[in-house]
Amino acid sequence: MSFIELIDTYWLYFLVGRYPEGPLGGLALTLLLATCGLLLALPIGLLLGLARVSAWRALSVPVAVVIYLVRSTPLLMVVFWAYFFLPSVTGVRTDQFTTMLMVLVLFNGVYMAEIVRAGIQGLPRGQVEAARSIGLSHLGAMRFVVLPQALRHMLPSLVNQSVSTIKETSLGYIIGLTELSQISTQINTLVFVFPSQLYAILAFTYFLLCFGLSCLAYRLERRIGCNSSVRGEKATR
Repeated sequence: MSFIELIDTYWLYFLVGRYPEGPLGGLALTLLLATCGLLLALPIGLLLGLARVSAWRALSVPVAVVIYLVRSTPLLMVVFWAYFFLPSVTGVRTDQFTTMLMVLVLFNGVYMAEIVRAGIQGLPRGQVEAARSIGLSHLGAMRFVVLPQALRHMLPSLVNQSVSTIKETSLGYIIGLTELSQISTQINTLVFVFPSQLYAILAFTYFLLCFGLSCLAYRLERRIGCNSSVRGEKATR
């Protein structure tokens, strides 16, 4: 079998796995896992970020401890714990996709919380004070004044977080999840003649996904910076 014949035979398997005859896999599963992980983590990160900047130390301190604890724990170790250790303790076993999704939601939620915190603290303190002076509560000031401004500045960081999430999905390989890297390994095991070319395609696929998102983050950052400069010039006139 030539390398062109190999691509012609396995390109669909590389993209979607055994779907529709079997479970979804390959590139489609990687994108689905990353997208679901980010979307589910966003509200968690928002709530944790708001708790992180709260004036109530009884709320902000425990949340800060949880965030530092999760951020200092290797993701690979948490995947092992969630798939092998927790079922032996709780008696409840989840499949590979659900396990990896829960781990990604946990980690992305924590990292997004820090992005939200940085976005809120990057705004002038006068924003909150002005909102409170017109009768808004703390939550009202956050909802109607602070967050709409902070979220705009957080967009590049959130896009960069999606780049990390796509790369982190490859750790599903260790629990047998048929994501992109696992599918590539299976194809290599079946043919065992073009390992360098197969893994070069795998690396190039990850590069295209991550580079595209990185360019999007860069464009967003430049656009936000240009808009801020224009507003600053108008304010000084």
